[in-house]
Amino acid sequence: MEKRIGTITVLVTDRSVTPQINEIISSYAEVVAARQGLPFRDRPVAVISLIVEGDMDQINSLSGKLGRIGGVEVKTAVSKTL
Repeated sequence: MEKRIGTITVLVTDRSVTPQINEIISSYAEVVAARQGLPFRDRPVAVISLIVEGDMDQINSLSGKLGRIGGVEVKTAVSKTL
């Protein structure tokens, strides 16, 4: 499969699941090129943005595992080709 570059945005509304999120992201370290987290201290929400590079199976797997966690919303955007 050909590699693609993309972004995964993770909206966390239940901060108690943060250890689960971190474990999943760490297990995909070979796909994650960059990570940025922004906790909104005055609201019960946090945003994590990931820059990823990998084949569609890897990117979809990471996105899917994150999206199956309760209290988490995930949006993915991927380049067409490199």
